[in-house]
Amino acid sequence: MKKRIIQIIVAGAFAIAPLYMFAQPNPGGGSGGDPVGGDPIGGGGTAPIGGGIALLITMAAGYGLKKVFDARQKFE
Repeated sequence: MKKRIIQIIVAGAFAIAPLYMFAQPNPGGGSGGDPVGGDPIGGGGTAPIGGGIALLITMAAGYGLKKVFDARQKFE
């Protein structure tokens, strides 16, 4: 019974937590009608994905080679 109550409390905390977690705080209102904030930090709107793609391709090739090696070992 005690374990079930703890599970319910943890599940409730996970359900309610996103309501209080924000990526950035509210910047507040600008004075004189000026927009709040400015240009995005870091410039352009694209993310560098080249390294991730190379890692993904390398891992997929390694996995494929392992499957081929295992299949040959099983065949012999």
